[in-house]
Amino acid sequence: MSTNKFNYGEDKMSYQIAIDIAVGKLPGIISSKQKSKISFSRERIENALTSNEVIYGINTGFGALCNTVISQNDANVLQENLLKSHAVGVGSNIPKIVSKLMMILKVHSLSMGYSGVSLNLIDRICWHIDNDIIPVVPSKGSVGASGDLAPLAHLFLPLIGHGKVYYKKKKIKSLDFLSLENKKPIEIKEKEGLALINGTQFIAAYACYSLSRFHNCLQNADIISAISVEGTLSSVIPFSKEITDLRPFKGSIEVSKRIRSLLNNSEVVKFHEDCQKVQDPYSVRCIPQVHGASWDAFYYLESMVNTELNSVTDNPIVLENGKVVSGGNFHGQPLAIPIDYNVIAASELGNISDRRIYLLLKGNDKVPKLLLKNTGLNSGFMILQYTSAALVSENKNLCFPSSADSITTSLGQEDHVSMGSIGSVKLLRVLKNLEKILAIELLCSSQAFDFLKPLKSGKKVNKCHDFIRTKISHCESDKVFIEDIIEATKIIKSKKLVQLIS
Repeated sequence: MSTNKFNYGEDKMSYQIAIDIAVGKLPGIISSKQKSKISFSRERIENALTSNEVIYGINTGFGALCNTVISQNDANVLQENLLKSHAVGVGSNIPKIVSKLMMILKVHSLSMGYSGVSLNLIDRICWHIDNDIIPVVPSKGSVGASGDLAPLAHLFLPLIGHGKVYYKKKKIKSLDFLSLENKKPIEIKEKEGLALINGTQFIAAYACYSLSRFHNCLQNADIISAISVEGTLSSVIPFSKEITDLRPFKGSIEVSKRIRSLLNNSEVVKFHEDCQKVQDPYSVRCIPQVHGASWDAFYYLESMVNTELNSVTDNPIVLENGKVVSGGNFHGQPLAIPIDYNVIAASELGNISDRRIYLLLKGNDKVPKLLLKNTGLNSGFMILQYTSAALVSENKNLCFPSSADSITTSLGQEDHVSMGSIGSVKLLRVLKNLEKILAIELLCSSQAFDFLKPLKSGKKVNKCHDFIRTKISHCESDKVFIEDIIEATKIIKSKKLVQLIS
């Protein structure tokens, strides 16, 4: 890949590259080489049509109507009707960035040259991406097999003048933005409607966005937990290399190394290293094992998503030998299961964070109970843990794996579905809760840390705590905490703590 551009269909896509394109950090282009492949694939479709061969979705109906032959005169109407009839999504709209990621991933897939679409179609989608004119897509309606049909249909309705888009920070009808931009709806040709809605781009786009947010949560969780280790006057022995190397999971090794680096040369650690406490509760002692397992889940999903982003999930597929064949690459199961795995991993990261919050509130020889000196008249940080407990319990309720469910659709033609679409939406919901749980631990651990003065921690923890105190002041008496929670959540989402220790 060029350092200043991404070649759709040719370069290897990753979740981070997709996000960089979506936020305008990296332009996406289609090279002459890929344009030739796209044109070659389109020629194969046109040749197949003249051969009177019956090909699913090109001159037949869809799903349960796969045996209904459509005349060549009606083939284009069939494709436009496909977008209209499948745009039946309901519920709240997905985040704009997820819609944009869906378009980016679809362009990359179509540009590989196995879908038989015209270059004109891909160019129009690229125009939407480059001009940040992004379709409005409802969140519910896909079952994660035969492609993310309903969301993708909504995504591409604007191509034919239907649906709505985000245009200059407003939601407007597609015909209105086309008029403002002096453009006309495009004609959807044979196979193109099916190529647009077949695929896992809804699941994959959500997974890309969630991976980015989960990675940030994991990094922040390690940093915040190190501050909690100090605030609870806990031992650093469980983070020793000698212990972790005896059970060498990648995640555990990395977390232990990170905590050791954060607490290196800590005066707090030295202050209580000869205390009589035998061992600490699991929420501190087992940080490498629990956080590490969540890191391992993240790495697995990252690997699966990056494979998916560089795969052809269309149906039928135009092979290089010219044959047009039907298969099942649209099925979302390869992503659905690792997404469910990560729902659990994210939920558990919040679960152990809430246990550390509880532990911090208990206080110790240097830190007062409820993290405030004058309790009784003041409740201190007590009720913040209620909020984290509520969020943790909500996340637990979301941990039932979506992929364990299936429901028959299309009159039995599509008799097993992945529900990966439901799992992907759920993962983002869990991560949003997790960010707030970690924000509450950040508030509590920072407050506890204040009571350890004049002792200092390692250089990296001190830098993080100093930055936190530029945004959130030490609490002396009861206050309205919601503003602090909002500010702490902003700190986490800003990635500033991660930057400070790098």
